[in-house]
Amino acid sequence: MKQAFEDLVHEAASASVEGWDFSWLEGRATEARPSWGYQRVMAERLAEATAALDIQTGGGEVLAGADRFPPLMVATESWPPNLAKATRLLHPRGCVVVSDPDEPPLPFADEAFDLVTSRHPVTVWWAEIARVLAPGGTYLSQQVGPESVFELVEYFLGPLPAENRRARHPDDARAGAQEAGLEVVDLRFERLRTEFYDIGAVIYFLRKVIWMVPGFTVEGYLPKLRELHERLESEGPFVATTTRFLIEARKPAAAG
Repeated sequence: MKQAFEDLVHEAASASVEGWDFSWLEGRATEARPSWGYQRVMAERLAEATAALDIQTGGGEVLAGADRFPPLMVATESWPPNLAKATRLLHPRGCVVVSDPDEPPLPFADEAFDLVTSRHPVTVWWAEIARVLAPGGTYLSQQVGPESVFELVEYFLGPLPAENRRARHPDDARAGAQEAGLEVVDLRFERLRTEFYDIGAVIYFLRKVIWMVPGFTVEGYLPKLRELHERLESEGPFVATTTRFLIEARKPAAAG
């Protein structure tokens, strides 16, 4: 049974968007997953590490999916609701959750970790990652690539300039890692299909992933939302392209 526009809007606008759990979208949107399986690869690396740091952990949901943590496990997060959620989820596992503003410097000593991980970081401070990695240590990250879900973004904002389309390119990540003295040992990129089935899913997504349409509010975009709702009702799912890349970089081992 189809829901009225007003009901869908109210439901999505009142849903909690804390943490990095997208289960609210089940049955309302789908996103194909990258072939490399980031959480599995991350868990394998964590099982072999002695001291690990997860940067911008969100609500800790992805990190918590690992079966085994190293003897020292630390996670950072900046948003207070996520900090509280990550603390509740990760502290019982022995992981320390640290409040960090996502700006240099990281609040840790040089060469403190042999593994640094991050899933979908908003910003990447390569020099800081290199600083806190021990010689021979590894940075593993899945990141949002260029032009991700731009079909939806441009529906609301109109055509974006070329510099916006270039942002978050994996080649720039490679260059940043190398400039910081890291060796890129793996870099993979994929384009993936995403579908939104109702306007509630669109609203929830834009409320949660706030950098997609900066300053998004239901009230500010009500005419466009209603127009898109009618399109979804008549034409079916809104299809967009998600881009992801996996990067693994290693700090050279100490001489001798």
